[in-house]
Amino acid sequence: MSEAAKPETQTAVFNIEKLYVKDLSLEIPHAPGIFLERENPQIDLQLHSEFAAIDEGVYEVILTVTLTAKQTAKDRVMFLIEAKQAGIFQVRNIPATDMDSVLAVVCPNILYPYLREVITDVSVRAGFAPVMLNPVNFEALYEQQKAQAGKQATTH
Repeated sequence: MSEAAKPETQTAVFNIEKLYVKDLSLEIPHAPGIFLERENPQIDLQLHSEFAAIDEGVYEVILTVTLTAKQTAKDRVMFLIEAKQAGIFQVRNIPATDMDSVLAVVCPNILYPYLREVITDVSVRAGFAPVMLNPVNFEALYEQQKAQAGKQATTH
C-alpha cells in the first residue's frame, strides 16, 4: 500500500492548558455573633458543571459549588461559600460521541480536587471548622443527566 493510500490516523489530544479559580465569594451574614454559637451547622451543597468551546479544540470547563451552612435551631445562615474552579482544556481528535463525556466527566474529575481544597481553605480562613467535601462520581451524575434528558425528550 502506498503512503498516499493509507488512511490518516490522528492521535487523540487531551491537554490541561490552565487551571484557575474563576470566581470565589464568602458571606458571613451574622458575624460576629455567629462565632459565639456552638451548634454544628447543617450543610447544603449544590454542584454544577458547564463547558463551552472557546476556540477550535479548546474548551473551558467550570465546576461550581455553592455551600450553605445553617444553624438548624434558628434557621440562620452561618456562612455561604460559592466557588467556581475552571480549566482550559485542549481536546482534539476525539469522536463526537465521546466529547460530551470527556467534558462532563473527565474534566470535572480533574477540577474537583482543586475545588475541594478551595472550599476547605476558605471555610478555615473564615474562622469555621474545615469543610471537607465528599468525593463525587461525575460519571454517575452524567449518566443520570443523560437518562433524565432522555425521559424528558420522550414525554414531550
